[in-house]
Amino acid sequence: VVERELSHAGDAACVLPYDPDRRLALVITTPRIPVLQALGPGHPLAEAPAGMLDGDTPQACVRREAMEEAGLQLRDLEPVACVWPSPGTSMERISLYLAAYDAADRTGPGGGALGEHENISVSEVPLAELWASMGGEAAIDLKTLALVQALRLRRPHLFE
Repeated sequence: VVERELSHAGDAACVLPYDPDRRLALVITTPRIPVLQALGPGHPLAEAPAGMLDGDTPQACVRREAMEEAGLQLRDLEPVACVWPSPGTSMERISLYLAAYDAADRTGPGGGALGEHENISVSEVPLAELWASMGGEAAIDLKTLALVQALRLRRPHLFE
């Protein structure tokens, strides 16, 4: 008999919205206590919008989170993968998606759900710049890294 500890906070979903015409990705930043603890202030962690399923399907979750966090109405979702981010200790799975958007799809204020005190900032970042930041010393969110890599593999011309 071997004892193991595991955690399960629930499953999640994440989407990388990108504008193919302007060659931008929409990312958010929010204070993350582990990053602040490890690196101190001044190390923003760019992330693709994500959230816990809370009983929704992964598709409904990313649509909800894109609107809450970024004020973005998503159209078509392109599945990438369902991943286990830390299978040694956690039962959490994260469904990953890509979603093209344009300026007309930015219909809400974003910033996070009222009452959740998420302190979210929204940015549109050139895809080439986002890709370049993935190879440096910047703090990198694993789910966002996977989605940027998937987009670059599927649509390399957007990174030129």
